[in-house]
Amino acid sequence: MLKRLTHQALKLACLRADRAFRGQSQQLEQVQRHKLQQILQQVANAQGKARSLVPTWEDFSQYQAVTRYAQWQEKIHAQRRGESRLTSSPLVRYQPTSGSSEKLKLIPYTQAFIEQLDAAIAPWLASMYRQYPKMASGTHYWSVSWLPQSQFADLSGNLNDDSELLGVVKRVLAAQSQAVPADVALAASADDALFATLCYLVADRQLRLLSVWSPTFALQLLDALPIWADGIIDVLQNGNWRGRQLSLKQLTAPYAPSRAQELKRILALPKAVWVAELWPDLAVVSAWDTADAAPWAEQLQALIPHAAFEGKGLWATEGVVTIPIDGHYPLAYQSHFYEFEDLTNGGILASWQLKEGDVVSPIITSGNGLLRYQLDDRIVVSEFWQGVPCFKFLGRRFGVDMVGEKMSPDAARQALATVAQKYDLEPVSLLAVQGFEQSKPRYVALFSDAHLFTHQQLRQDVAQAVEQELRGHFHYELARDLRQLDAVVAVVAKDGWRVCQDVAIAGGMIEGNIKPEPVRRVQRAAVERLLPSAQLVLDQQWDKVS
Repeated sequence: MLKRLTHQALKLACLRADRAFRGQSQQLEQVQRHKLQQILQQVANAQGKARSLVPTWEDFSQYQAVTRYAQWQEKIHAQRRGESRLTSSPLVRYQPTSGSSEKLKLIPYTQAFIEQLDAAIAPWLASMYRQYPKMASGTHYWSVSWLPQSQFADLSGNLNDDSELLGVVKRVLAAQSQAVPADVALAASADDALFATLCYLVADRQLRLLSVWSPTFALQLLDALPIWADGIIDVLQNGNWRGRQLSLKQLTAPYAPSRAQELKRILALPKAVWVAELWPDLAVVSAWDTADAAPWAEQLQALIPHAAFEGKGLWATEGVVTIPIDGHYPLAYQSHFYEFEDLTNGGILASWQLKEGDVVSPIITSGNGLLRYQLDDRIVVSEFWQGVPCFKFLGRRFGVDMVGEKMSPDAARQALATVAQKYDLEPVSLLAVQGFEQSKPRYVALFSDAHLFTHQQLRQDVAQAVEQELRGHFHYELARDLRQLDAVVAVVAKDGWRVCQDVAIAGGMIEGNIKPEPVRRVQRAAVERLLPSAQLVLDQQWDKVS
């Protein structure tokens, strides 16, 4: 009864934002122009120009260039030192992410910015309650925002879970129905956090919503069940973390002896029925399901056929672009101010100027003071929902993102160059290879050495050096800590560029169209055939959780 009342109160709390999102959809241009005026006024206030004339979009787009993090880095550092402010909205925290040339970006989360995120997540939640009413009769799991283990000490004050994107009242209500406490992310290691997450989930038969970002994360949790089964059963039978007590000291261990016995029975059954047996009333699973995430989403759906599946909208640490609404993915037009680079001609369009079929890249101006910030995603206008453009995510414009690692060309180039200099090699490319059956995705670092006596060789020392360099980048290290990626494989070839071309040709590219790229996505079969020295490593099974 208490959970039902909590869900009812949460639905009511989302009602205002939901009504605004649905009721003003035919006023896209008016809402967006007003949003820009609000943001620019707060920026002017921070600069002591409260009475200055706030420009129109047409004027704003003339004097303000399109930006990336590099243009804001020093201003953000100055703000952190207390020397200046980007906006008059009070600062709440800095949220870490990784960049193209920066190993770590710190995005300001102001009160105005969080309210903008709330204006997106509230109608999304309302839509989910409408479509999946069984959500209101049990608990929810919203994945937390993890930190790489090496950066935990410096950045732990910036931890948040997805429910913190909501306003205060909705956040308090959402916390009452959470299956896993947000403090699980404060564990001393990623393994301990994953272990605790599984303990809480297994203990909870009333789970109704499983919301993760990458589907590989959910698959990893399910793969860890039999590996950690004895430890999970012990925790549930005794309500004690045992050897993980120090790492999980901020958490109360779940006590559920009956579920411990049930887990023993369930793990003796085929894996295909585990989820249905553990959480028979699970109503919906939410995860990425487009671009590189599509094959993993299909695997996840196959393991949870009794629950509905909803793909995520397009979110970034820097802001939200689309949200799921009643089966559509419209622009979150009540949140930030949006512009779009037309990827066919380089022109800049406002949201109200888009038409179906346009392939664009989003540019956002938001309540944290970052103006005309390019997100470098490729999206296409797929349809219109009540006058608002809807989008489908096509992938990153630059680099590769198989499981959320956001591998940029600059990051790959720097890592390869550093290692090549150390070992007197020539850097060629970082090849992104998707997983196959029980194998995880991973990167193959390809180098040349004209003095090599053999055609090619596997180099563990070089692989470890590349791995160390890549782990300096926030999202790559996070993907490795959460075991969503396997470690780098390094191959040194006598003619690495020729091998790289052959791999690309085997994947369907025309030889004349192949250009040197620091990171590229390649077909697994082509790598296995043309880099036989790497095949044995590629065929290894997923790392076993210790």
